[in-house]
Amino acid sequence: MHWFERRIRRYEHRRWATDDNRRVQPFAWGLEYIGGDSLDPDPAAYVRRYAAWAIEHSHEWFATTPATDYRLDADNVLTFSSSLPLQQWPENDIVHAQLFPGRSKDAAVLVLPNWNAKWHGQDGLCEWLQRLGITALKISLPYHNRRMAKGHERADQLVGPNIGLTLHANRQAVQDSRRCLRWLEQQGFHKLGILGTSIGSSVGYITLVHDDALRAGGFFHVSTYFADVVSQGMTTNHVWEGLRDHVTVDELREYWSPISPMPYVERGMGAGKNAFMVYGKYDPTFLPALTQQMLSALREHGAPPKTVELHCGHYSLELAPFSYIAGYRMLTFLRSSLA
Repeated sequence: MHWFERRIRRYEHRRWATDDNRRVQPFAWGLEYIGGDSLDPDPAAYVRRYAAWAIEHSHEWFATTPATDYRLDADNVLTFSSSLPLQQWPENDIVHAQLFPGRSKDAAVLVLPNWNAKWHGQDGLCEWLQRLGITALKISLPYHNRRMAKGHERADQLVGPNIGLTLHANRQAVQDSRRCLRWLEQQGFHKLGILGTSIGSSVGYITLVHDDALRAGGFFHVSTYFADVVSQGMTTNHVWEGLRDHVTVDELREYWSPISPMPYVERGMGAGKNAFMVYGKYDPTFLPALTQQMLSALREHGAPPKTVELHCGHYSLELAPFSYIAGYRMLTFLRSSLA
């Protein structure tokens, strides 16, 4: 192993270790979150049927209407009701998004942050877009920061060992994103892009291939199936601990296929969509082998993205010079695509 790779890997582990609030949550099938009965004698069969239906009818599963209660306050914070509310955590049912107005009257980018991002976590990226003249709208993902469930310190509902709740939360993330796009259209923006980081990349890609209004998608970190990231990635090993005694990776890949990018690639969705993907050669969370599988599948099915591989990992993409290279290339791509 080269000394530079060792240095990056040590940094990745050190950053991962600084978060001491990860807890192994109990396993649950969560059928009640996907229209099932919690007393079903064969919950695995139910989830398998549900996932197969959702994949086959994904345009219907991810469909939503514009919200009827959009409100933009004096601080440029947009709020509206989510189309998939749960009475269990009402604080998550109101979507929050921050607007960064640019000079352009027709180009805007929806920004989807990483897992457990803070409210101001990607302001710098949005301000870069703003300086280019492009309006940015940064969404708070389900169960994050202003939408966090009471009594929780992390967004464990979006990525957790509750099978049905994870499906519901990621479906909600796509529908919330699409409601943001509908609001941008109502403001007169018709050159629309989407920019996602980590899990925001997964949600963003699924949104890209299901929403005809999007011209381009930019993604930091790239992977295949939700289950592969959870079972193999460093930052999700506590989630896998709650799952490993109850499901195999193959089973979990099937259960969570509707919220994974790969099935839509294999169906040829995304062909003709303009995409740019940045990834780290030493990423211990979105493993490079999974990234290469995803890129190969994209090329095989007619959706060849522009790509940049950097000699960094997951967390270290935020460090100079990687952040400057990635940011410059991404913003150049978006400016060109939305011109």
